[in-house]
Amino acid sequence: MERLPGFRDFYPEPIPHTDVWSADARQFIFEKWRTVARRYNFREYDGPPLESLELFTTKSGEEIAGQLYNFTDKGDRAVALRPEMTPTLARMIAAHERNYKKPIKWFAIPQLFRYERQQKGRLREHFQFNADLIGETSPAADAELIALLIDALRAFGLTEKDFVIRLSSRNAWQEFYESRKQKAESGNDAYAFYQVIDKLERTPPEESEKKLAALGFSLAEVNQFIESGKQTAELESILQNLAARGLKDFVKVDYKVIRGLAYYTGVVFEAFDVQSEFRAIAGGGRYDNLVKLLSGGKVDLPALGFGMGDVVLLELLKTRGRLPKFDTTTDIFVLIEDESLRAQSLKLIHDLRAGGFAVEYPLTPAKPDKQFKRAQELKVAYTVRLENSDYVRIRDFKTRKEIVAGANDVANHLDSNRQ
Repeated sequence: MERLPGFRDFYPEPIPHTDVWSADARQFIFEKWRTVARRYNFREYDGPPLESLELFTTKSGEEIAGQLYNFTDKGDRAVALRPEMTPTLARMIAAHERNYKKPIKWFAIPQLFRYERQQKGRLREHFQFNADLIGETSPAADAELIALLIDALRAFGLTEKDFVIRLSSRNAWQEFYESRKQKAESGNDAYAFYQVIDKLERTPPEESEKKLAALGFSLAEVNQFIESGKQTAELESILQNLAARGLKDFVKVDYKVIRGLAYYTGVVFEAFDVQSEFRAIAGGGRYDNLVKLLSGGKVDLPALGFGMGDVVLLELLKTRGRLPKFDTTTDIFVLIEDESLRAQSLKLIHDLRAGGFAVEYPLTPAKPDKQFKRAQELKVAYTVRLENSDYVRIRDFKTRKEIVAGANDVANHLDSNRQ
């Protein structure tokens, strides 16, 4: 039996093959994400991995169904595995926003699923750090969220030489679109325009020129607008806010960023590696209309957020040498050389584990040299062996020194050394 295409197996280190992924690296990433989010006073939430298909088609249109794992369940409901977290968040906020003071600052680390073509940096599932701020219209909220994104990347040892936040504005693009369109356009034509802009860097110029001409624009005027990089009042406010934090070197205005999703309404941004070896590391922006849309107009709250996937981030960290060496973290191996002392040894093991130590021991009788070899393989800090019911022998693997201590005093002795 083999795993499905586009999905991953996560093994503890050392991983047995390059075709599998490190569970230790995944946990390392999750811990960094959680630590930084909590420093910014974001609270963790979660939702179901299976949602009503309507939740996603309402947000993104019926065509999104072609990219989803969707089916009709046994209750004859049209459902889908979540491809993103924001619709779930908007649904949850709309249901119970009165129970929370504004602004609401939440984060999640969901596993997301999309049935699409696999390519570098994109699989059919991934984990993602989502951070969202709901209930605030000030650009200060945008700056707060971008600062969180910057610090989340800095937590891995990445610097301004490794990544940059490209900052843009859908409002600025909308003003450009409205002032230059040459004929009456429908909302769908505006959406088509944004799709062309979103793909400029990945599409041959002649193809972009043709698509823009069909909408009444020229590639030259679009490029002129991008190159001007004129800062709107909201972008200037955000840049000043980030500069005050000492983060100005991580951000630049870049109107090539537009974010293809139709629901973005204001400031948008993406994080890219400086050397442009990978897809976007993260992306997000303001989506002030989504909660209102998904609540049927019952709840109207401004919102903004970003998502950072684990696939591109992990590849970047590997390339930059920012992943630590994932060794086992066994503190103590309890040797049981005298089987008559096994029951007392088990009590000692349990007490040490209760004291916060990672402890291993032979589950079945084994020769002393085999036990010692296993302790070496686990790279433990100490071996502990009951001499009798009252005393234990402790060996420090680093200094090779041995001491004898009271059986009831082992944890205290090791705690003092650990500190």
